[in-house]
Amino acid sequence: MRKTHIWSLLALALLLTGVISGCAVPPPPPAGAPAEQPAGEATSAPAAEGEAANTITWAVWGSPEEIATHQKVADAFMAEHPDIKVELMGEPWNDYFTKMQTLWASGDASAIPDVLFLWPTPRYAAEGVLENLDPYIEKAGYDLSDYWPALLESASYNGSVYGFPRDISVEVLYYNKDIFDEAGVEYPTEDWTWDDLRAAAEKLAVVDSSGRVERYALGMEGGKYVRWVNQNRGSILDDMRNPSKCTLDAPEAVEAIQFFADLMNDNLAMRDANLSQAGGDAAVFASGQAAMIIQNSSRVSAFNEAGLNYDVQVIPIPKGGQRAASAGGAAWVMSSGADNKETAWTFLSWLQSTDGGQRLYTESGEIFPALQSTARSDAFLNNGQPPANRQAFLTEAENAKVGTFGYFPEWDELNGSIISPALEQIWAGDAQPADVLPGLCDQVDAFLADNGYPK
Repeated sequence: MRKTHIWSLLALALLLTGVISGCAVPPPPPAGAPAEQPAGEATSAPAAEGEAANTITWAVWGSPEEIATHQKVADAFMAEHPDIKVELMGEPWNDYFTKMQTLWASGDASAIPDVLFLWPTPRYAAEGVLENLDPYIEKAGYDLSDYWPALLESASYNGSVYGFPRDISVEVLYYNKDIFDEAGVEYPTEDWTWDDLRAAAEKLAVVDSSGRVERYALGMEGGKYVRWVNQNRGSILDDMRNPSKCTLDAPEAVEAIQFFADLMNDNLAMRDANLSQAGGDAAVFASGQAAMIIQNSSRVSAFNEAGLNYDVQVIPIPKGGQRAASAGGAAWVMSSGADNKETAWTFLSWLQSTDGGQRLYTESGEIFPALQSTARSDAFLNNGQPPANRQAFLTEAENAKVGTFGYFPEWDELNGSIISPALEQIWAGDAQPADVLPGLCDQVDAFLADNGYPK
């Protein structure tokens, strides 16, 4: 069977399952992806003298500044591998998945980039559009032990690795030191509990005589609610890999969601809709509208460029709770229709090498590296730029767990069509968790049963 015909069949399968349908629920951004970004120009590497023997295409998303970093990475690779040419296809986050889905829908394998930055990997691996990396890993003796605990699960499907996460999207508590000083509040410590966070928030928030909030203590997207749930030893599902039932109606989950809802209802945290209208958590933190946010390392370079006086700390946990960072991140993957898979593997594995892409991205200040050795190196810990307490990222990463999102293909549909809409009633202040969560779990259980879970 010709490759173009195979890809036509794959495109049809994707359309039928909604993965590349125009009305499909789009994949959620990794934590920290901005709601909107200015359009970045698609760039291509300058041709070497004479045409390189092997040419691969590489698709990435990012702001213009991030696209420029991607190009520097491609240039460094080509300097080390003069026989390989890397053509960069850069798109802003808003347009990236639409562009990739359009290419897949065309059924033209030659139009699909050889190496892509992708999220969520299991969803696409289930449709057969990604190359199983296990044979390449075994042949090359590629060391997987340097990845943070459970991180590779976010890029695996049916027990096989389909991608290498570039970074681990662990989040920490960012705080504005000037606002804390003004309010006379001690800076957060690693021993802070939810009670400490609440007490500080009551001093940091400013409400005028008319009831209008002039400054919030916390800016946090509703989608990050699961952090509180996991910290309180609760979960969304009984098994995030092969679930049989919803557990958001369990006492641990209800208590955690109520904690977050109370912060919003009491004007201590911005409501999700207001936060989105204001440009997202990074925008309200940079403008001083919020004294704290919970975010990953992707905002460090922007906050430094803006000259903010800030630092970071581990996220407060409840008494008797646990640290529960997300063990996930967008991954480098190979198209199953790549023309030259060995060349694509050479590039993909270099992107995740300690002396290659991992080092360069870390030095750019845009990521918290997926490889532990790089994260513990001076390139991250001692690069001379804020935040001072970079150890907070390591502490969270050391406690990363499966649980923030589902590791099965139908997760995006489940979350986007059932879970998130129900929770939005709570974030908007229109309903209480105890009134919403039991019915939500009934819907989730029905969805799981309809899709044959547990398998």
